[in-house]
Amino acid sequence: MPKIMKMSALRNYSEVLDEVKQGDPVYLTKNGEGRYAILDIDEYESLKRGLWQRLFAELDESIQIADRFGWIDEASADRFIDGLTGDTQGLTGDTQGLAADTQG
Repeated sequence: MPKIMKMSALRNYSEVLDEVKQGDPVYLTKNGEGRYAILDIDEYESLKRGLWQRLFAELDESIQIADRFGWIDEASADRFIDGLTGDTQGLTGDTQGLAADTQG
């Protein structure tokens, strides 16, 4: 069961920290809303390492896909991202989108 405490519990921070165990963080609330999580340092490092591993795996997969199907230039990538975000000016100021680059 999660350990949830009010931020005011930090007045006795050593008691709060005593509650933190690996795999069992303490969640602090402010005005009834979740605000912070206090994690064991080993758990934090493990989470961080896992995120980096996932990022590099995703990048590796993206490189393999681009090698297989082809790369696009930076301007085309900018227009594609602008189309996803609804930014019609974008970094290049071009409003034509990626479709114009891929049709010709």
